[in-house]
Amino acid sequence: MHPRPSPIAASLYTLRDLNADVVILHGPHGCCFRTGRLLENDGVRVLTTAMSENDFIFGAVEKLEETLKKAHEMFSPRLVGVVGTCASMIIGEDLKEAVEKANIPATVLSVESHGGFGEGDNTEGAIIVLEAAQREGIISQEEVERQVRMLKMATNIEKTRGMAQGEYIAPQYGDDKSEVARILLDGFKTGKKVALVLNAKKETSYLFSDILKIPFHQIYSHNPPTIIANLDPEVGLPRIKQHAQNIQGELSGEGVQIEFITGGLDEYPVTGSKAVDFIKNHDYDMVVVAGVPHALPIEDLEAETMAITDGPRLVEPLKKLGYNWVVTELDAHSKTLGTSKIVPSGFGISLREILNH
Repeated sequence: MHPRPSPIAASLYTLRDLNADVVILHGPHGCCFRTGRLLENDGVRVLTTAMSENDFIFGAVEKLEETLKKAHEMFSPRLVGVVGTCASMIIGEDLKEAVEKANIPATVLSVESHGGFGEGDNTEGAIIVLEAAQREGIISQEEVERQVRMLKMATNIEKTRGMAQGEYIAPQYGDDKSEVARILLDGFKTGKKVALVLNAKKETSYLFSDILKIPFHQIYSHNPPTIIANLDPEVGLPRIKQHAQNIQGELSGEGVQIEFITGGLDEYPVTGSKAVDFIKNHDYDMVVVAGVPHALPIEDLEAETMAITDGPRLVEPLKKLGYNWVVTELDAHSKTLGTSKIVPSGFGISLREILNH
């Protein structure tokens, strides 16, 4: 009942993860404006055909042709994505026809996406990009099948455990970060066995990894935490692999050791269960989960649990799942787009402030 990300936005992000140089939105100039502008921070040039009322009646294939040619002249791209919108798809615009007529010397993926595509799930937009990439030989059929399996599992998690459960969920901002930080630090001081779990996705991992960078292993050398993370650099689309590699390298440079790598950044729907299995076998007293906490079957653990999420509408579901404390990190995407390094988080700042006093 409340707004959710659209398949169009998911198409844009997936093209970004394939390292597309330019994305053209075939629709009104305001369609997916915020997503388009944010992606420019990641080096993707996002253009629009700026369809108007007359175009909704008579079509705008020529506008798309012109925009493709202009994109080639301005940026000399190697990989271009042409993404449909509600306006262009409802009137039946033929994206492939425009691509063929423009005939620019680049690989162009035609993505017939719109806000209500399939069941309206945002992951549908990602899937059609992956299928288009496979047809052009950019990724393998095996990788498409793996990605689709993960995306469908992610959708199921949101519908059963997250913010897409059907009912309206009011946004909340969780527990006070400073109070939760003190509880965690008291746990270290009193000898509680602590597990820090990163179960994040895409570029938001740069923010959620921040707490892993705090030198707990030095400050509490008698009782260091165990770090569990979905940072396999060999899994995922090109940009996703690079994120995992960047974060691992930075943590290693700080002397931080990851005890158990559960999988890749795009495998968060399954890496949560792997993390819980590991935790159950090692009997932890406190568990902190950052990123996508609702993907962990936290209800299977007998421990004090803390969730760090980027969704105000996830606070209520996370509490219902059994998390003792939930803190929110706002604007995670906007804070992490365009970076290749771990960025400070609100919870990380609270922890450092207490440690420095």
